[in-house]
Amino acid sequence: MLLTDYFYPNPDLSWDIALSCGVQHGTIRLPEDADFDVTSPSHLHTVTDRFRSRGITPIIVEPLPNALHDHIKIGDAQRDMCIEKFICLMKNLREEGIHTVCYNFMAHYGWTRTAKNLAERGGAHVTGFSLADFRPDETLLSHEQMWNNYQYFIKAVIPYAERYDIRLALHPDDPPLPSLGGVARIFTSLEAIRRGIQVVPSSHLGVTFCQACYHLMGERLEDAIPALADKIFFVHFRNVCGDKTCFRETYHDNGEIDMAAAMRLYARYGVDVPIRVDHVPTMPWEQSSAAGYDAIGRLFAIGYLKGIMQGVEPEHHASVM
Repeated sequence: MLLTDYFYPNPDLSWDIALSCGVQHGTIRLPEDADFDVTSPSHLHTVTDRFRSRGITPIIVEPLPNALHDHIKIGDAQRDMCIEKFICLMKNLREEGIHTVCYNFMAHYGWTRTAKNLAERGGAHVTGFSLADFRPDETLLSHEQMWNNYQYFIKAVIPYAERYDIRLALHPDDPPLPSLGGVARIFTSLEAIRRGIQVVPSSHLGVTFCQACYHLMGERLEDAIPALADKIFFVHFRNVCGDKTCFRETYHDNGEIDMAAAMRLYARYGVDVPIRVDHVPTMPWEQSSAAGYDAIGRLFAIGYLKGIMQGVEPEHHASVM
């Protein structure tokens, strides 16, 4: 697998930590402000060149910029214009050597948490979700509406994804509940994910395998990884405790998922794709700026992931020789 980390578009401490840990490839977030034009080749090149000048090669964009995707997911009057802008972005990404986009189809509510300061080991804090504590808005979108909006999007963009060699990697709903606040969630099971990537037959339509989401769905990784193996384009390496109605993040070695066993499954089924750690704890002495994505907790998480990768991959190679 290819080790990456998640980077905001402007240099910060997480850049330094990742580089110190030996990360050389980036999963990058594009700027989401009025000064950045997602259709501009020069604007995109300015961002990617910023990474390359620091020794980070950007290979994945995550997420699809919300300014586009929000309209696409709810299917409003700006949807077609936003799809056209995304098609233009895919063309520009190809010119920058970026060939994967991690996207989701969670309308109104993205990855949702009701707490940001749950206690973890050693005084660290993590995010969590409790359905009992969730306070929704009054927005309504049915499963039929969401599914129709998803199909519309995929059918419109896949021909261009194939033309520009961009792999679209679907992230499951987080949390994987049937709905949040009157907004249907349509990617909450292995069956639903498989349906989503079969809307059109394409080698460029697959998944971001966020292993904690599948665990919270109640799916066994022993079943989900082989079922999706040839469609896994990207892996989010994350651990949790609980179920989809009430859960918390954990240190990567302190949750319910056997992380080494998960890595062995990826190796066994030939999943050799970019991978990154996800949702790290906030350290007790750290001033949180983005719970789940704070910088210092990445030191442990990246080191833990590298150790598992280095331990499992030689073992796998030896077993097949």
